[in-house]
Amino acid sequence: MSSRYSDIIGLPHHVSETHPHMAMIDRAAQFSPFAALTGYDDAVEETARLTDQKLELDETRKEQISEQLLLLHENAKERPAAAVMYFVPDQKKAGGAYITHSGMIKKVDELEQLLIFADGTKIPFDDIYTVEQLRAADDG
Repeated sequence: MSSRYSDIIGLPHHVSETHPHMAMIDRAAQFSPFAALTGYDDAVEETARLTDQKLELDETRKEQISEQLLLLHENAKERPAAAVMYFVPDQKKAGGAYITHSGMIKKVDELEQLLIFADGTKIPFDDIYTVEQLRAADDG
């Protein structure tokens, strides 16, 4: 039984006169995986990242926040310390995250509707979820 290539099976291996022999490691590199869809993994990871929805505050919660902001405003000259939980919108997708910032209050800006900390952090009143005035460390 003869095979389709019986006429060439015994011939010596061809060696190119114009191209140098490629090393085995270089030949293997030709077949290594590559990122055909550049950025695909990042897109999948971004889609999987969870965000929170901004919570709607009831009238009771709004009133509590207003009272706390008024107290901070009245005591602004003493630079009171406060911890504020607030909503930060996500820059890439719908929703965001609730974070807490603590520090000394510089100003309660009623005109701009901003709570301004001594470190420069500005929190819009509408994004505030909780405000807690902190006691000074020496009040113990």
